[in-house]
Amino acid sequence: MPPRTYDLALPDLTGRRAVVTGASDGIGLGIAAGLAGAGAEVIMPVRNTAKGDAAVDAIRARHPQAKLSLEALDLSSLASVGALGAKLRAEGSPIHLLVNNAGVMTPPDLQRTIDGFELQFGTNHLGHFALTGHLLPLLRAGRARVTSQTSVAARSGSINWADLNWERSYDGMAAYRQSKIAVGLFGLELVRRSAAGSWGITSTIAHPGVAPTSLLAARPEVGRDTDTTEVRMIRWLSARGLLVGTPETARLPALQAATATEPSVFYGPQWPGGAGGPPGPQKLWKPLRDSANARQMWDMSEQLTGVAFG
Repeated sequence: MPPRTYDLALPDLTGRRAVVTGASDGIGLGIAAGLAGAGAEVIMPVRNTAKGDAAVDAIRARHPQAKLSLEALDLSSLASVGALGAKLRAEGSPIHLLVNNAGVMTPPDLQRTIDGFELQFGTNHLGHFALTGHLLPLLRAGRARVTSQTSVAARSGSINWADLNWERSYDGMAAYRQSKIAVGLFGLELVRRSAAGSWGITSTIAHPGVAPTSLLAARPEVGRDTDTTEVRMIRWLSARGLLVGTPETARLPALQAATATEPSVFYGPQWPGGAGGPPGPQKLWKPLRDSANARQMWDMSEQLTGVAFG
């Protein structure tokens, strides 16, 4: 059975300015292409300029009139995040859509960001938390939609409050789950903070299901020189339309979360288990339901990054 495809009609986004992290490949590239194809001006912050240039070429091959620009961003560096925020604030143009999509997954050995945080927590959560905070004036000016990309891994697990940076004993998958639970808690707490502060920002969260992207593939920069067994199995299933999605279908929940006229809080693939299928609203997983945890994560993230919202 060949992989299934699904249609998602996006609204006209002409005149809207979007920022998509992780847009140089995989799901992020698909999200950026979808928004650009609907008329949005898309800013693509990337760490690797060559990959960014190739992504721009790929989007323009599909959408010749696409309005795209590359910016430098390393989410594992709070200085880099702050520099991008300062540059965009200096330009002064409102931002209407922010998709916090980029991420790293399960380095086999403990790695740290430039600022000393466990790599997954620091990149997947703290980098995006700080970026959103730095862009807050522009997001408020654009009455923006912020969409944060969590993961099916966040269905279980917990926050390791006693050792957020895994100083004592590193477990790559547990650390990944923590980072993606933190992403989800941030997106949900942003809903509450925006309402309380009258920021005018809408916040949604999404997850892509499971698809054969580069997250589990060989990534020498995170210490993984060969593909994992998991990614080889995912590729096999995806090519046959079984159980999991494709990079094309995996981009749809975030696109729906970012553009739905009357958005739900959480979107993901609709097949049983949430690994694949058409996009749609879904119930919050248990690790994301605790508002006290969300408040604690927000307050701790402000302390760790030095970025305060308000």
